[in-house]
Amino acid sequence: MTYYVYILASRPNGTLYIGMTNDLVRRVYEHKEELADGFTKRYGVKTLVYFEIHETAEQAIRREKTLKRWLRDWKIALIENDNPYWDDLYQQL
Repeated sequence: MTYYVYILASRPNGTLYIGMTNDLVRRVYEHKEELADGFTKRYGVKTLVYFEIHETAEQAIRREKTLKRWLRDWKIALIENDNPYWDDLYQQL
């Protein structure tokens, strides 16, 4: 099975959310449609700006926890390295 670590943003350089899932399309759809109460709904965090693919849940969980501990500047640099214009990657899935 494939697992994903992803970053959502409210806007370029805005509020960031880091998550992990085994179904990226479904999970991002849930965020976009505000189907669950929580952080992303409260702060309007709906744009998929970065994701990584992992082979195991353990790898993905470890990476998610690592990214959550990173400084904000590091997270922004990670996003902008692959997605300099903060495009919504959901359309490409």
